[in-house]
Amino acid sequence: MLFTEFNLSDAKRIWREEGVEEGIEKGIEKGMEKGETLKAFAIAKNLFAMNISLEQVIAATGLTREEAEGLR
Repeated sequence: MLFTEFNLSDAKRIWREEGVEEGIEKGIEKGMEKGETLKAFAIAKNLFAMNISLEQVIAATGLTREEAEGLR
């Protein structure tokens, strides 16, 4: 059986590194979601400029009715 000595400073360092990695992953996910939303807004604005109906814009972009109406 292998025995190792618990080292609090090493444990804290590892926990901090894991927390940073998790934070970076969550940040990337949120950034990607925000980017997709911004793309949908831009597409909706272009569709409205082409006189596409509100219902068709909602169906094409996945935006909520409130979001799409706010872009008109």
